[in-house]
Amino acid sequence: MTSAQVDTDKAPEEGYERGLNSRQVQMIAIGGAIGVGLFLGAGANIAKAGPSIILMYALAGVIIFFIMRALGELLLYRPVSGSFAEYSREFLGPFFGYFTGWTYWLMWVVTGMAELTAAAIYIHYWFPDIPQWVSALVFLVLLFVANLISVKLFGEIEFWFSMVKVTAIIGMIVIGVGVLTLGFSQAGDTAAVSNLWEFDGFFPKGIGSSLMTLQGVMFAYLAVELVGVTAGESENPEKTLPKAINTLPWRIALFYVGALTVILAVVKWTEFAEGVSPFVEAFTVIGIPAGAGIVNFVVLTAALSSCNSGMYSTGRMLRTLADNGEAPRVFNKLSSTKTPAIGIAVSVVFMAIGVVLNYLVPEKAFGYVTSVATAAGIWTWLMILISHVLYRRKVVAGRLPASSFPAPGGSVCSYIAIAFLLFVTCLIAYDADARVCLYVMAGWAAALGIGWFVLRSRNPQITERPGEPEFEKIG
Repeated sequence: MTSAQVDTDKAPEEGYERGLNSRQVQMIAIGGAIGVGLFLGAGANIAKAGPSIILMYALAGVIIFFIMRALGELLLYRPVSGSFAEYSREFLGPFFGYFTGWTYWLMWVVTGMAELTAAAIYIHYWFPDIPQWVSALVFLVLLFVANLISVKLFGEIEFWFSMVKVTAIIGMIVIGVGVLTLGFSQAGDTAAVSNLWEFDGFFPKGIGSSLMTLQGVMFAYLAVELVGVTAGESENPEKTLPKAINTLPWRIALFYVGALTVILAVVKWTEFAEGVSPFVEAFTVIGIPAGAGIVNFVVLTAALSSCNSGMYSTGRMLRTLADNGEAPRVFNKLSSTKTPAIGIAVSVVFMAIGVVLNYLVPEKAFGYVTSVATAAGIWTWLMILISHVLYRRKVVAGRLPASSFPAPGGSVCSYIAIAFLLFVTCLIAYDADARVCLYVMAGWAAALGIGWFVLRSRNPQITERPGEPEFEKIG
């Protein structure tokens, strides 16, 4: 084994507590596929695309599976908490590791803002007089405290949050099927599978409008890669990670494609609107007593779950950056409970910007932050895919050991996914409302570029890592 190779038999402890058991990792993976993008964002997507939104979620789901299998192969080659930032650093060079780590941090900070905004919107269902910013601030503080205690508590909170989401969606599907087959409830007379095409067809606003929803659809899948960040704190990553990734297709089929198919068959697509959860609307139309309130509670937990995950991942990513000299060394410190408390605290301060947005522009806060999060997420996914392609080249050349969890189709599926993500980026650039996120990302890239030159001037060794001459770097 050369100096560029790593020992894949033993994952580094990195000072973390391996406190996430198989039950928690599995549910974190499941919960990562169910978030505000489905519970709230799907309402706007349905209004724009009609029933064809089902096809868009299915198409994006296939691409997400390609991404996750690529990540899975890398994780079993070398499971580390830094995950894709570390792989970018190894296969593309230090700058790309630095850029990916900070951009993933930005993605979760911005996603946390979106989730806080969504949670505040859901609270309006019961307490319309409470300002959005107040609710957002309260949730921010509570989740921050929970994340400081221990990774075990984080895992347990995520387990039960995810359990609530899974149970609710399955219940929604069962009730919806009951309405369709037995005709009970006040929606029984109008519910029919033909609702999927009777109102101006399956593509009521044209294929172009349907494709334009892909940017919002991709936001719904942000966080599926979180299972990679848990690698450094999982009890048995060699067994739990492949199992979590391989269950992704049925999760997408059930929670996205299945749930939306049932909802749009029970309630015609013209009833849905932006800013209203399709799940809440469906239960309202069905007329189940307290049903809408129950679903509103469920989507509230979905938002809090995602924000909780954001705090978890940002602290870990800042620590990885600090380990490589790409962030202040203070972020490298662990608390007595083995959590990167300082990194989490700094991330929470930036998430508080979401509270300010909810005060200044409550009606536009969700849209602004989701577009930026999507752009940052696309970069992260692209780095996973490109790293996977370069890793496969080295395996074929005999320069690195093969992973025990190879992606089906090898690099071919990664190339397909790369092309798809670039296509979505073009759609974002074409959309006048969404392209603002590209301006934000351009500014972010410029800031990181300046930061990199400053780091390199202070520490020239930051651009060199042991064994780096063995790597085929880009840039």
